[in-house]
Amino acid sequence: MPGYDQTLRPFLWRAENLYPDREVVSRTHEGLTRTTYSEYADRVRRLANALDAAGVEAGDRVGTVCWNHDRHFETYFAVPNAGAQLHTINPLLPDEHVQYIVANAGDRLLFVDPSLAEKVASAYDPDAFASVERVVVVGSDVPELGLADADLAVESYDSFVGGHDAEYEWPDLSGEDPAGMCYTSGTTGKPKGVEYTQRMLWSHTMAVLTPQGLGIEDSDVVMPVVPMFHVNAWGLPFAATAAGAKHVYPGPAPDPADLAQLIEEEGVTVTAGVPTVWLGLLEYLEDNPVDLSSLDRIIVGGAAVPESVVRQFDDLGVEVLHAWGMTETTPIGSAAHLTPDLEDRSYDEQVAARKTQGLIVPGLEFEVRGDGDEPIDWDGEDFGELLIRGPWVTDEYYERPDANQTDFEGSWLRTGDIVTVTPEGYLEIVDRADDVIKSGGEWISSQELENAIMAHDAVSEAAVIGVPHEKWGERPAAFVVPVEGADRESLVEEVAALVRDDYPDWWVPDAVEFIDEVPKTATGKFSKKDLREEFADESLIEGEAPESRE
Repeated sequence: MPGYDQTLRPFLWRAENLYPDREVVSRTHEGLTRTTYSEYADRVRRLANALDAAGVEAGDRVGTVCWNHDRHFETYFAVPNAGAQLHTINPLLPDEHVQYIVANAGDRLLFVDPSLAEKVASAYDPDAFASVERVVVVGSDVPELGLADADLAVESYDSFVGGHDAEYEWPDLSGEDPAGMCYTSGTTGKPKGVEYTQRMLWSHTMAVLTPQGLGIEDSDVVMPVVPMFHVNAWGLPFAATAAGAKHVYPGPAPDPADLAQLIEEEGVTVTAGVPTVWLGLLEYLEDNPVDLSSLDRIIVGGAAVPESVVRQFDDLGVEVLHAWGMTETTPIGSAAHLTPDLEDRSYDEQVAARKTQGLIVPGLEFEVRGDGDEPIDWDGEDFGELLIRGPWVTDEYYERPDANQTDFEGSWLRTGDIVTVTPEGYLEIVDRADDVIKSGGEWISSQELENAIMAHDAVSEAAVIGVPHEKWGERPAAFVVPVEGADRESLVEEVAALVRDDYPDWWVPDAVEFIDEVPKTATGKFSKKDLREEFADESLIEGEAPESRE
């Protein structure tokens, strides 16, 4: 029946009517703001009326260039429930990528944080921004945007929403109506647009709520540290609302002290972000007493979680839940929960399972194909490319026929992740298809080498790439960020010894280069592309690689 399909609207209705007094807390430059679901729902309806008054119609795209805060959260339900499409834009992308995705998406409105106004001005190009009619600056004032010559209406968020009624008749939407849009980070070419329908976001939210997903409950206090411009903050704003949980938004550029304070003072039970966030918090905890008694679990994704992080938080009584996903999977695809059988095994065996990418979440299917596209054995050793499909997995990119031909096979998404599967069904990414190193006809996992090297106490970060080699085709080279005061000369030998502990000699990197920081993508992942462009030539490696293939 039209209007009663799988859409986001019932999640907002439920939160407002069953949990009217539950809070939405947001950190801002002026301090914390607090509102309730009841007040939030009124603001969402006012924003929907404002969008209508601005001429936004069904299917139009509304872009946001914003951090994690309550006003950004208002767009999460106002835009898609009004029938438009929420396009979250990553402000950390290069200007040319922002130009491309704004032009490609055809955004009509842009909501922009004051602190990101300079970024928008830097990226502004009249041709790329030709579709944009209005810029709404989130706040009560409009700073100088540097867009004086642009044919754009610019006003504050308060002015845009102010005066509009809190009553709104939501349109009847179907599950196939567009609701969201996000672009990949474009590390191997132009960013690729992924559209999310109402049904995709509904299905993803329901999976996230399950115990085998992320297990969000109404008693939780949820703090997404992962940016709201990055695949809907992993779907947590939708899931927390559907559950009736309390929201805590950490605002722009929170440091470990900010996160610790919010956890302690707001009683955060669930939080989520990339591993570097939690490494920073662990370092902060070494010198600062913080009450983490409320914190139940940390959801980690975006990069492999170091085993040391899992163990250190276990010692603090906090579970680390490793999850995997992609922009193309809305994004949660797997989570490393322990099966009942593993709960009876040793702690070391449990940690080994928990640091994998985990078990596929309910509702999805996967295949792993090795050489010749043949299925691999689930033995934890054979590896191949992961293919995945399901109701919240996209089956095409927006206006990218080139990528659609290579990245999809019928209903299957070819993820480009090279994985093994344990006998229990745990997925473990050993590399990206673009990053795996082929040396002498044999495969070497750059990611496994990185994890081994980063297990050294004197290593802060490490990235491994394949470097051309006349005899072996490629050889691994490691780029290491040492901790302050580390003995670099001895560290080279100790790194080699660490690798030899678990891998054959021919996996040992032929070169160890010390750098100040591993370059990152706009989503916080290691940028192997930048390392290759700067270092990947034969001059980096001298002498012969170890010939042992034992």
